[in-house]
Amino acid sequence: MCGFAGFSGSGDYDRAAVAAEMGKTIAHRGPDSDDVFCDDYVAFAFRRLSIIDLACGDQPMHSHDGRYVIVFNGEIYNYRELRADLIRDFGSVFDTDSDTEVIIETYAHYGTETASRLRGMFAFVIYDKKTHALYGARDRFGIKPFYYTTEGGHFIFGSEIKSFLPHPCFKKELEADVLKLYLEFQYSPLEKTIFKGVKKLLPGTFFTYSDGELHTERYFDPTFDPKARTFEDAVKLIDETVLSSVEYHQIADVEVGSFLSGGVDSSYVASVAEPMKTYSVGFEIGGFDETELARELSDKLGTTNRKKEISADEFFDALPHVQYHSDEPHANLSAVPLYYLSELAAKEVKVVLSGEGADELFGGYDWYIESNYAKAYRRLPLGLRRALAATVGKLPQRHIKRFFADGAKTVEESYIGQAFIMGDDEANSILREKYRSSLSYRDVTAPFYEKVKGADDLTKKLYLDMNLWLPGDILLKADKMTMAHSLELRVPYLDREVWEVARSLTSDQKTVGRETKRAFRRAALSHIPEGWANRKKAGFMVPFRVWLREDKYCERVAEMFRRDFADEFFDTEKLMKMLYDHRDGKANNARVIYTVYSFLIWYEQYFVLR
Repeated sequence: MCGFAGFSGSGDYDRAAVAAEMGKTIAHRGPDSDDVFCDDYVAFAFRRLSIIDLACGDQPMHSHDGRYVIVFNGEIYNYRELRADLIRDFGSVFDTDSDTEVIIETYAHYGTETASRLRGMFAFVIYDKKTHALYGARDRFGIKPFYYTTEGGHFIFGSEIKSFLPHPCFKKELEADVLKLYLEFQYSPLEKTIFKGVKKLLPGTFFTYSDGELHTERYFDPTFDPKARTFEDAVKLIDETVLSSVEYHQIADVEVGSFLSGGVDSSYVASVAEPMKTYSVGFEIGGFDETELARELSDKLGTTNRKKEISADEFFDALPHVQYHSDEPHANLSAVPLYYLSELAAKEVKVVLSGEGADELFGGYDWYIESNYAKAYRRLPLGLRRALAATVGKLPQRHIKRFFADGAKTVEESYIGQAFIMGDDEANSILREKYRSSLSYRDVTAPFYEKVKGADDLTKKLYLDMNLWLPGDILLKADKMTMAHSLELRVPYLDREVWEVARSLTSDQKTVGRETKRAFRRAALSHIPEGWANRKKAGFMVPFRVWLREDKYCERVAEMFRRDFADEFFDTEKLMKMLYDHRDGKANNARVIYTVYSFLIWYEQYFVLR
């Protein structure tokens, strides 16, 4: 796990010095070594966290023949097989035992097919000294980040947007219409980011850049392809593939630990991996702490469990760091416990395994199933449901309004992912006119639903989440919070071979009735106790709504809402009313408040303090 930054283009500045400064901004991604490559066409900066081939894996790395230069962030788990094939088929010569050099040599023989041959998590750029062309790619699921801009005649790229700030040709501006969508999704769901002109390279995409022209092309689309298979055969295949993937994800020349909660996903990974150390966090308030469950499983597995309980003060104190490291505003409450969990683990290990991706692949969220109440409601005529939704829409209780509103819509109309903070009208109502937008959340989701029209509702939701929620929220915070502490996170479920199994499952092997991840949970039962395999999903439960009813923390948020720059974006009178209504128990506005509060903290970090 590492970080890189670079650019192609010329100007009246010291190119090597600029590249070095860009690298310094992401030093947290790689504290073990750093270097710069620069010629008349490109400049690369690299920060290394040494995991494989500790002595000889430094970057930027040159190919054996000297033609190519690469900067690479991630891990390639099939690099030994690829290396053997390259030696056999082409007589390739290698100077290191690193996966980085295997990528270069693969590109030398397979060109733009390289990314599709890799099994792992990655973002990389390869420079051809002969043609002065660039080739790069991002892994299938978007585990590793990649940002770029072509503004001002330069191609600037990197693992984090903050690395662009030292470049003299990068102009830091806000992309106005992204703010509204952030308020709805709790993250930026678009290809473009909240920084004007900056884009994300989409998951499963490669690019070429030559003679000032950028071309991007997707090499992977997470489509589902159910196969006729018995439930028992599906369970067996899941278990065999998960075991193999966990083994691959433990390839390292350093110790590998594991995150562990009280749920099935991380428990399954830890039970198979059998790490020496596991790590857990919770909160100093009843009902929001799974660390005891994690400790109990660690005892059964014979591993050492380290845990931390997070106080309210610690939660609020971490928010500026969380928003800074996120690059864009990010309002998933679980980013904060993940920040502290990463800090805890990084004191002892460089690599941890985690359970991200199981819910999206195998159907694990409650939103994928309907309650008996929802099913009964949907039996009513559509016209009656729409009338009820309009009437209930006047009530202050958000969860009641959403229940009736969603029941009066199709999946395409109602589902945007695991987080739906507010609708178009509400977002525009709290924004100043300059930042209001006619762009709707349906404009974002419609192209994805179009690709799976005719599929069942579960498949539609899974496909949407694989393209939006997973890379835009879950994997973004996973990468940014772990790398804030120079910790490599590996996710065995988001593996090429595991995906091939998951996409082949039928919908009833994923969810039936109120049961989620049906076949997956049965597979996990071979390794963990039933209580862990069948436990209802909780995630990182954060008591923000409880804290917000205490004057101390309510006023901490109010102070931010009173800042001059808050009024630039929001109707602060409305925000203050929402805040005090929540404090006084008149409404539950915690998620809206936190989403706005997170944006303001982010804005302060990037546009006020820097």
